[in-house]
Amino acid sequence: MTTVEQVETAAAVSRQTRARTKRRRPIWRGMWWRHVIALIAVLWAIFPIAYVISASFNADQTLGGASLIPRDVTFENFRQLLTGTVQSLTEGSPDTQINYIRWYANTMIIASATAILTVMLGALAAYAFSRFRFKGRRIGLFSLLLIQMFPHLLLVVAIYLIVLQTGDVFGFIGLNTLTGLILVYLGGVMGVNVWLMKGFFDTIPAELDESARVDGATPAQVFWGVILPLAAPVLAVVGLFSFIGVINEFVIASVLLQDKDQFTVSLGLFSFIDQQYSEHWGAFAAGVVLTAPPVVLIFLFLQKFIVSGLTGGAVKG
Repeated sequence: MTTVEQVETAAAVSRQTRARTKRRRPIWRGMWWRHVIALIAVLWAIFPIAYVISASFNADQTLGGASLIPRDVTFENFRQLLTGTVQSLTEGSPDTQINYIRWYANTMIIASATAILTVMLGALAAYAFSRFRFKGRRIGLFSLLLIQMFPHLLLVVAIYLIVLQTGDVFGFIGLNTLTGLILVYLGGVMGVNVWLMKGFFDTIPAELDESARVDGATPAQVFWGVILPLAAPVLAVVGLFSFIGVINEFVIASVLLQDKDQFTVSLGLFSFIDQQYSEHWGAFAAGVVLTAPPVVLIFLFLQKFIVSGLTGGAVKG
């Protein structure tokens, strides 16, 4: 046997000996409580989702008759929404005509426009606060932060009066218009998003701007070609949060939108459980389920940016 073979044989014997003598550590030792807490958290988060999905397929329209596993599975609730005819629960009463598809389209238009404009305008403002030094910079940042301390409910009356009077001059942004609601949403989300994006822009080295300018790039080329691609994570997070926030918003939309054809999904679905339609909880749950796919798809598409976008702005103030 050669020297090389002897060395290999000795190494193999040594590995086998270490494997036999190595003390095996129990898998759950010291870790079981973490798995229990994680399991409880998952069940706590999944239960309401599973209950709503179950109610959407349940033939019983009452909330008390719903269960985690539907006793009588039916697609009638979805059919009523998509066909626009809600059957009356009172015998002899006529069916109610609705326009869920129109509500759905309004919601997607408002949410998408708000998310895109929030990202664009917020990025411009955050870049200015991050890179430039001008008079009123600190006051502007402080004012944006201070405005977010007041609940939006305190602003409902003022928002209504402003939109009402603005609509007398510019009708396309007045009451009962989607553009007016989009502008109101833009004003409400700019503060916190500007702060979030500014913190992320601060982590991007300013030397990149200087290098681009040395190479002959204009300020617009620096912003659109250098900064924005590097800030993609925080832009994705801001866009996602804006999209979800608009879909879930109810109070301001209920004040500014009055025509049923202009309703969002949240306003339209509320009419199913406010005694107007005799509490159609099955149709209400079906409408909620149909609203979820766009949010889930966008979340999955932007998932890789979320963690870096949320934590990147915490490095510098």
